Amino acid sequence: MKLLFISLGCDKNLVDSERMLGILAKEGYELTDEESEADIIVINTCCFINDAKEESIQNILTMAEYRKEGSCRALIVTGCLAQRYRAEIIDEIPEVDAVLGTTSFDDILEAVKKALGGEHLLEFKDLDLLPQVKSKRILTTGGHYAHLKIAEGCDKHCTYCIIPKIRGNYRSIPMEELAAEAEELALEGVRELILVAQETTLYGVDLYGRKSLHLLLKRLCQISGIRWIRILYCYPEEIYDELIQTMKEEPKICHYLDLPIQHANDTILRRMGRRTSKAQLTAIVEKLRREIPDIILRTTLISGFPGETEEQHEELAAFIDQMEFDRLGVFAYSPEEDTPAALMDDQVDEEVKLDRRDELMELQQEIAFEKAADRVGMTVLAMVEGKVADENAYVARTYGDAPGVDGYLFINTDETLVSGDFVRVRITGALEYDLIGEIAE
Repeated sequence: MKLLFISLGCDKNLVDSERMLGILAKEGYELTDEESEADIIVINTCCFINDAKEESIQNILTMAEYRKEGSCRALIVTGCLAQRYRAEIIDEIPEVDAVLGTTSFDDILEAVKKALGGEHLLEFKDLDLLPQVKSKRILTTGGHYAHLKIAEGCDKHCTYCIIPKIRGNYRSIPMEELAAEAEELALEGVRELILVAQETTLYGVDLYGRKSLHLLLKRLCQISGIRWIRILYCYPEEIYDELIQTMKEEPKICHYLDLPIQHANDTILRRMGRRTSKAQLTAIVEKLRREIPDIILRTTLISGFPGETEEQHEELAAFIDQMEFDRLGVFAYSPEEDTPAALMDDQVDEEVKLDRRDELMELQQEIAFEKAADRVGMTVLAMVEGKVADENAYVARTYGDAPGVDGYLFINTDETLVSGDFVRVRITGALEYDLIGEIAE
């Protein structure tokens, strides 16, 4: 039987999708990209912000038509939207055969079998469970890099965020399990591990009584075949000296960190429920650059948070100009049901939010383009992602580029390269966010 799988949202969600794909592939279900051919359709949803919610709903409604009139015999909805809006999905979209919450994705096989047999399955387990999946993941990233989810849930409870209510409290995955998974991925050809969680910097506090990300990193660095280890989603206030020292000592760890700071005005930061001040953020960035001079820093910001004044927006813009982050993304504030921020007074007009977002992104664009131009003439190590169609050129990434969110390095060469190869490249040009280069002698 043919299976169509749609994975939406973040890379943490993608790991859950790859686990479900592994469970179903082990049972002999054949994957397809064609909706019209699918006997079974699974949609792993997201609802972090309104745009993601609308994308998830639209996918469900579109696939429901195939369930109603096409060859599809089972339509299953999983993930964050399923966890948050289970009643609405069940009541308003009768074509859906099964709804699985965020801690129930390991029941995907049972859901498929029941749906094919004409039964419905609604499964919502305790939010603080960690599903146990023994089947190998089916990687959807090309096989040369993979995300390693090291924890689930979050304890921060920022006022704009719904994640703790749909993903539960922070739960670290035991180090032995992560090491075994990483070793298996390496045997399958993975060269880069990307560590993800709602927050990676708190890894181990719940299991081992102390921050243990540095210990996990040392363990992963011992795995043969892994060349790069990249760390995402480090809350700035939780970065600690042993982590910085490990990044300096271990050559496999990319000098790259993702620090979601969200804003730089102290009043807005407090209203957001964040645990840093502007002065602390400045100190953390300066310390990281002092200790690791070639570090690449990525961050995300929210424009138009409730109560944000023009002066506070300008303060954020000045902060961006001062800090010169290597990578930066901005989201216009999205009011989410059941969050404190959605009920706050002084909601900012939608057009103002978008204008402020665009202004910040234009400012960052100038910084990013200058930083790209400054790299011309450098020789860097790059990992090949694939070939450019009909050209003697390849797409690659440097240690400073996370897949899917950062830029690329285009290599002009007559040589034959393979995805996952590491090559030394001399940068010869910059094209906005991307770089151009040639194989170094």
